[in-house]
Amino acid sequence: MASVAFIGLGNMGGGMAANLAKAGNDVRAFDLSAEALDRAKKAGCLPAESAIAAITGAEAVITMLPAGKHVESVYQDSLFDHAAPGAILIDCSTIDVATARRVAEAAAARGLVAVDAPVSGGIAAANAGTLTFMVGGSKAGFERAEPFLTDMGKTVIHAGPAGAGQAAKVCNNMLLGATMIATCEAFALAEKLGLDLQNFYDIASVSSGQSWSMTSYCPVPGVGPETPADRDYQGGFAAPLMLKDLKLAMEAAADVHAQTPMGARASELYQRFVDGEGAGLDFSGIIRMLREEGEQTG
Repeated sequence: MASVAFIGLGNMGGGMAANLAKAGNDVRAFDLSAEALDRAKKAGCLPAESAIAAITGAEAVITMLPAGKHVESVYQDSLFDHAAPGAILIDCSTIDVATARRVAEAAAARGLVAVDAPVSGGIAAANAGTLTFMVGGSKAGFERAEPFLTDMGKTVIHAGPAGAGQAAKVCNNMLLGATMIATCEAFALAEKLGLDLQNFYDIASVSSGQSWSMTSYCPVPGVGPETPADRDYQGGFAAPLMLKDLKLAMEAAADVHAQTPMGARASELYQRFVDGEGAGLDFSGIIRMLREEGEQTG
């Protein structure tokens, strides 16, 4: 049994911490939300009164926080001064590449080993323990983090040095965001052209237009496997989170002077969607906006 500190028990972190406890780890969990701490306790974790109380003496410290500023704050204000010398520091948040690298460098300067390990899979996968982890850091850091990540997911991949996990995540989600929009456009057009959407799905899902956004996450209710579209676009991967990831991708692209016109357009469209009705919907719900705008111009 390993002693694990888990900081950040939101929609993703709560399920991840629960799976660590289920795997037999001694999990001391902290969150600012009393409700989140209560859920963690019911899942087998030991609620801690502060981040420092959770971190002290832990063999692994895992953070799952909203943004880079929160990660850096926890590391600077609590973790660096109170982590055990041999602890492995694992940040599973989705943050900007520059902050991930800066945190890893600051940890190394203090003799600590840190990796960035953002996730793919969403809330359902977090609860089921089937997440994919993309890990940035040294080979030794990856090997130390891997057993803990395996307790929370089904796939753990070493993406490269510090920051590589975050780089892989933003590139993957930029591709996902753009692909989902194209999938939604195709279904909206097929509908306008009078095609039966199930027939179109049956054709496109085995043709050159096939994509994960279509065959695993179809944005049309009643077509393909069950997705948030079948629940009125509730649950799944929230549109504001997709927008956050697209903005991180655009920031990374600007830093390295990469041309990402499709990513930029996807970011603009998701901004419009979130500013409108999309703030509380799954990201595939952007098909609603495209349909409505199509009706207005038609």
